[in-house]
Amino acid sequence: MQLITRELQTKLPPLYASEEKKDPMVICKFFAPWTNWTWYAIEFDGEDRFFGYVVGHDNELGYFSLSELQWIEGPFGLKIERDLYFDPQPLSEVKKLH
Repeated sequence: MQLITRELQTKLPPLYASEEKKDPMVICKFFAPWTNWTWYAIEFDGEDRFFGYVVGHDNELGYFSLSELQWIEGPFGLKIERDLYFDPQPLSEVKKLH
């Protein structure tokens, strides 16, 4: 699965573009199907680095990279996937899910 498409790249604002927004939009969601880890992308540098909301051991805003998401491999060769049915929504709504 292609984690980031050209269409998504055009929808994701550049890094720091949402810095002043109280409730920025989450554009896409990545997840590990074998764990509860989830990455919600808010911004993208256009190459490798995302800023977003990460749900894992803790829930926090931070940076994560496309190359790391592509590198991660779970049991039986499972890979990180993009939620094809995720609709962009404010960060406050995403936080309510966790």
